[in-house]
Formats: sequence, C-alpha cells, structure tokens
Amino acid sequence: MGGTFDPITLEILWRRLISVVDEADSAVARTAFSSLLRDAHDYTCMFTDQKGRELAQGSFATPGQSGAMALGIKNLVTKLPLETYEPGDIFITNDPWALAGHLNDVCVMSPVFYNGKLVAFTACVFHHSDIGGRVSSDNHDVFEEGLFIPLVKLYDGGILNQSVMDMIRWNVRTPDEVIGDIRSQIAANHVCAEKICQMLRENGLDHLDDLADQIISRTEKSMREEIEKIPDGIYQAEGMIEQMKGQQDVVIKTTVEVKGSDIIVNLNGSSPQVNWGGNVVYNFTYAYVFMAIKSMFGPDIPNNDGCASPITLKAPEGTVVNCKFPAAVAARLVIGHFLTEIIYRALSGVASNKVIAASGGTPAQMNVFYGKRRNGKPWHSVIIRGGGMGASASSDGHYVYIFPANGANTPVEIIESDTPLIIEKRELLVDSGGPGRMKGGLGQREVFRIPDDQYGPQSPVNLGIQAGRHIHAPEGLFGGNPGARAQFLVNGVPGNPFGLTQLKPGDVVTIDAAGGGGCGNPMEREPERVERDVLEGYVSLEKARDDYGVAIHPETLKVEEELTRKLRESLKKGNDRKRIDP
Repeated sequence: MGGTFDPITLEILWRRLISVVDEADSAVARTAFSSLLRDAHDYTCMFTDQKGRELAQGSFATPGQSGAMALGIKNLVTKLPLETYEPGDIFITNDPWALAGHLNDVCVMSPVFYNGKLVAFTACVFHHSDIGGRVSSDNHDVFEEGLFIPLVKLYDGGILNQSVMDMIRWNVRTPDEVIGDIRSQIAANHVCAEKICQMLRENGLDHLDDLADQIISRTEKSMREEIEKIPDGIYQAEGMIEQMKGQQDVVIKTTVEVKGSDIIVNLNGSSPQVNWGGNVVYNFTYAYVFMAIKSMFGPDIPNNDGCASPITLKAPEGTVVNCKFPAAVAARLVIGHFLTEIIYRALSGVASNKVIAASGGTPAQMNVFYGKRRNGKPWHSVIIRGGGMGASASSDGHYVYIFPANGANTPVEIIESDTPLIIEKRELLVDSGGPGRMKGGLGQREVFRIPDDQYGPQSPVNLGIQAGRHIHAPEGLFGGNPGARAQFLVNGVPGNPFGLTQLKPGDVVTIDAAGGGGCGNPMEREPERVERDVLEGYVSLEKARDDYGVAIHPETLKVEEELTRKLRESLKKGNDRKRIDP
C-alpha cells in the first residue's frame, strides 16, 4: 500500500492513528504519580510524521499544550539533522519558549524507527506539579520559577543519562513523584511508537509520508471551506485582564482579518510584557488563538497540521502575548486563556452561532499547595478548578467547566488522600450564572481547612494561586448579563490571589470560581425554564424576579403567569427609560 488511499481506507487508518495516541494517553492515566495528571488530565500526547508535522493527538488533549506542541515539536525536530537520530534516543526539555509556555510543562520526545528507518516522532507534555523554584505568580523572571531544562538527551541509543535524572531529582521538592511522572512519559511514548510500527506492519506500509500528506491536505481543505463561509472583512475586539493590586489592567487588542479561506490574527497594540508571571510566549498565544478558530470552523475534525494552515498569527515581540526571555511565565494561563474569548468576541458579529459568552473558567483556577507533613516529608499538590462556562445562542453554559483549557476538576477524595488538607465544602454557587435568554453556567465554592491535629501539616502551608475574574466579571453576549466574580478568602478576609499566601494550622480558605456570562436578553428566557432553574436551586426567587422578570410562587415554585406578564412589562419600560435617559 502507499500513494493515494481510497476514502474508506484513509478513514480507517486515520482513526487508527488517533486510537494509537489514545492508547498512549490511557497508559498515562494508569502509570502517572501526580493527581494533576491521573485525575485532572493536565497532559497531552501526540505524534508527528518524520518532518515534525502533527498527525494525531489524544482525544482529551489540553489545547494550550497541544497547540504549542504543534509548533514546538516541528522546531525541535529540525534542530538536529534527521540522520543523527538513533533508535532508543529520548529527549527532554521544558524550555517555555520552545514549547508550552512555562517550566512546569515538561516535554519528552522520541524518534520512531521502523525497519531501521525514521518514520515519526512521538511526544508528550506533562504539567508536573513540582519543578522547584518559588511557587508564586508574582515572580519577576523565569530564574525564580524553577529548574530550566534545555533540549537534552535523556536516553542516548537506549542508555539512560543518569546525570540528567539526578539533576532533576535534586532540584524538586517531591522527587519520587516527578521522576515517576517522567517515567510515565517515557512509557506513553513507548506505547505510541510500538502501536505505530504495528499499524505499519499490519497494513504493509513502509512509512507514514503518503498517509500524512493525504490527512493533512484533506483537513486543510475542510477548514478552508468553513472559513470561506464567513464574509471577508476586518473584525476587531479587545479585552481587559486584571493585574495585581496597584497595577494597570492588561489590554489585549486583536484584529481578525478574514480573507477568502485565510484568517490573519494581529495582536498589535496589546500591553507590553509585565513584571510578574502572567507573560505569554508566542507558542501559547498561538495555541489559544488556534483553539478559538478551530472550535468555530472545524470542531469535529481531528487535530493535525492541516488545521493550522489557514491561520496566520502576528504578535509583536516584547508584548504580554509574545514575551522575551527571561520574563516570568509561570502563570501564563492567567492571560493566555483569554485569547480564545477575545477572538470569539471579534467574530461574534459574523459567526453568532459559533461563539460563547465569557467563561468563569477562563482562566482556569490553579491552586498550588505545598509544605511539610508532621514527619518532615514534603508534600506538593496542584488543584485545578473550573467556573461556569459562557452561554451560547442555543444553549446554557455548562457548570464548573474548565474552558478553554479542557482540564478536569480534581476530585475531593483524591485531594484528601494525597494531601493533609480537609475539604469542608464544595458546592455550586446559586445565582452565579450570568442571566440571559441562555443562562451562563454556575461557578463553584470550595472551602479548604488546614487541620491542626496530629494528622495535619507543619506550619506554614504555602498557597500559590493562579486565577482571575476577581475584579472583572465574565461578560455576557448579545444582551446577556455578566456572571458572578471570583473570590478568595482566608478566615473570611479577602486574600491576595496573585501572590504567595502562607497558611497555618486551623486556617480556612474559601475559593469561589466565577460564573459564566449569559447570552441574549434575560427577558426572553422562557418562564418555564426559569421555573426549572429555581426548582433545581440554580436561581433564587429574588433573581428570577429581578433578572428574568418571572414571578415564582414561593410555596408551589410554579410560575405565576399574570404576575410575570406584568412584571416583564414593567421591567421592559424601566430598561427602555434607562436607554433614553442620560
């Protein structure tokens, strides 16, 4: 077999390539040490052809990693002549500018050989909970943020470079967990390589080149056909992203030009890079710009190099969306996650059925707890939490969703088994979803307690937070209202969500994730849906009346139709007067 594949064979082989990566993905879930990987799925597996062009990635890939890898692996592959790679070679790096934007994202990459010839590269990026350094968003440069590993050989022709492993081990707080997760990465690449070779053998193929060409060209054609349906033009938007107290908001400006089947995104005019960890490298910016366009114009097409061909990104160097070394980048999600939302906003006027309102899970809320147990053993845990997803023109927003990062909320049971922390409460926040014809998703509250008995940790317990939406609530769309803002309290007192907080036994931490923005006029939401929201405890009686103009009987919890009609008429007149009055 080779050359051109018939449509049925092409589809079968294409799907098999994806299943190969999904099997590697499953190997991670079975072998990873960190709950951030096992349970929150903060990792991505993929493989490329021998030219470094992405061919397939895991079905549950994280966009920030997968999009950055699509660019980064191609660049890493070409650093060495192809003839210098040997069977058994394994490379490792966590260079933020080469890959996924901060030191915690460690990449392990392996060449794949079949019948003595290089046919592919397989790679995975894991977000390691611990990479050393000062775990705080308010670091001033990358040197404070942990161990920087340039592209080096971890295995040379199958022989472990023990010095590299030792260097990593002695620069992290929880070495057994970190080394265990690196070995999980090696295993994932091994599974992927083995299954690629098995597929080639069973189908009589000598290489992947012809298959790759056809998959990539077909994907590009499908993407371009969808983009061509949007009117040519230049569409603009900007977003304000909150900074630390006392500093001006970050501004992201975008101009999206649709030109036939091409999309050119220009971020000129965005704020210069900042002196804390929110800076975003070019690859990570690209990842979430790509996420927006891919989700709008090809959501069902499996990701590969062809998806990116219609997209051009321009991000001025030295800005917060294309920072220069050695900028601090550990908290790049606090700004980078917003890029998808801003692209949606720019194209909302011409693609209203393809976008959603702002999400409370943008940015994902990352809480890093670390300290020592009573026996002196270090512990370290990263807990990811989502907020309410923004509503679309056709559906309510999902609840407690991590969007656009596509991670998973770490289960309470796992947190309590892996750490000394006690979770006293985790609940949906009533009325947190932005009112609209389609309601924004609800945010969530989680209450942590630092135990003060013999099972608790030593003092202090360090908490580094990467989050947002504490000042600017998630915006609604097409007349929808904003979602509720986020909140961070220590013993009932507002804390600093941008720095490092030191906690002592007995302290109680309350973290509220924001709700999603609503979509459309709330007065157009069917009263029956509001009734159901109240019945299920998602909307209060007061908000049903004030925001939606729906009167619900306090005892029967049924809509009072005549009162609702009068209430909506009254509210509509009041809103009309507000629009007229200066």
